[in-house]
Amino acid sequence: MSQQDPKLDQLKLKYQSAINYMKQVGIRLTHVHMENGKLFIQGDAPSEQVKNQAWDQIKLADPNYADLTADIRVDPSLAKSGQNAGHAGGAHGDGQSMNDMQVYDVKPGDTLSKIARQFYGDSNQYMRIFDANRDQLQDPNKIQIGQKLKIPGAGAAAR
Repeated sequence: MSQQDPKLDQLKLKYQSAINYMKQVGIRLTHVHMENGKLFIQGDAPSEQVKNQAWDQIKLADPNYADLTADIRVDPSLAKSGQNAGHAGGAHGDGQSMNDMQVYDVKPGDTLSKIARQFYGDSNQYMRIFDANRDQLQDPNKIQIGQKLKIPGAGAAAR
């Protein structure tokens, strides 16, 4: 992206899964730039739980995150509604509105883990997708090409 600062592009790529996750769970990013030789990410989360989940994603990208400064504040006014606030991490689909869902067409070679990695940056989040699709899935290991799966908390994802 930025030809003037390859270090910025390198660090953004390193933390891209965490940045994508933040956008997906409703964190409003206000700054993503280089500051003092580190990637600086600043934003506002709708709840403390979402803020903590964002930090978990950062630590998945790099447990030491020595090349990152993140300033994530909590702004409860960003919560879409009382029932959806803070439910980004664990949901069984029942607390999600359709605005928080994206539909994904299963392609050859896909698994729920692979799809979870694409949308959440963490393959271990596959149960979020399974739980949201219990109406059509009996087993998380059995998905079919062409199936249309609901992806909870991925309303901002564009894949």
